[in-house]
Amino acid sequence: MDFLTLLVVYLCSVLAAVALLCACSGRKASFLARSVSGASQVLSFVIPTQLQTATQRVLHRLFHTRSCLFVVLHVALQAAVYGEYTWEVFVYCWELQFHLLLLLLPYLLLAGNMGCFILCSRANPGIITKSNHASLVKIYAYDGVLFQKGIVCPTCNMEKPARSKHCSFCSMCVHRFDHHCVWVNNCIGAFNAKYFFLYLVTLTAMAATVAIVTAALLIQVVLLSNMMRGSYIDDQGQERAVEILFLIQHLFLTFPRIVFMLGFVILLTLVLGAYCCFHLYLALTNQTSNEWYKSRRYGWSHHLTLQPHDRRVYKNTYSKGVWMNLKEIFKPPTVLERKKK
Repeated sequence: MDFLTLLVVYLCSVLAAVALLCACSGRKASFLARSVSGASQVLSFVIPTQLQTATQRVLHRLFHTRSCLFVVLHVALQAAVYGEYTWEVFVYCWELQFHLLLLLLPYLLLAGNMGCFILCSRANPGIITKSNHASLVKIYAYDGVLFQKGIVCPTCNMEKPARSKHCSFCSMCVHRFDHHCVWVNNCIGAFNAKYFFLYLVTLTAMAATVAIVTAALLIQVVLLSNMMRGSYIDDQGQERAVEILFLIQHLFLTFPRIVFMLGFVILLTLVLGAYCCFHLYLALTNQTSNEWYKSRRYGWSHHLTLQPHDRRVYKNTYSKGVWMNLKEIFKPPTVLERKKK
């Protein structure tokens, strides 16, 4: 195996680690992440030290400090999709007399999404300071499993309120910490969770709407051309009826950018839809991503009790019912509200 091949394999493993860390959004590495790290360590024996050092610096810059790189990537992807949608899909659909409201819906969703994105990235997620620490520590009770009284953050030098966590990206403790989102370059906490949830919903709706309009365009083209009733000559010289695979190949050769964009937004819709459903589940059960991840280490029970060998069983003590849980996302509780209960 020559040096160039080793270099390509090494870079691919690094890119895989980047994609994984990006998907994890700041959580602890999973088994797959550790596997990628192990593969990188094996390859490090044959990769030049200078390249290893440069790669480590880039990864540290990306995933251990706040960076605008993913924000730029986010905007670039949206610009690419909407550029293709505007210059080709919109024009063809307009010629085929699609309803104007359907064609403008992706732009309306884009405006709402950009508003939620700006609010989420610029809002204070719930930074814990010495001035607000006394009030924030009274909002949530310690559950004794995930959050215990008396734990001091060594960086902020303050006792951690229940449901808070220190963010290594931003170097600060955040109230009702969910995760650090590299795509908005900000932590998701008590005070911007509503913006992040609306951002996810509008982003999913954007991808789904673009996919629906694009798919409708291609279907209309197929119906108008009457291709499904046609035939073609295969490599053996035999006449065959048009099949789905042949139809997809023909559309890709005729509209390559449109078909590629359709595949991309369909995949994006599925991924974002699943992630959006996950955060809806967290909202309805009054959990954060951080709490959900940490609770996997414990058993699940309706009661907080001691199991054999004194193993703690986790119970979500913060859930107050579906409606109140959802309300808490859009109106975080204050000390005064908690005293009234």
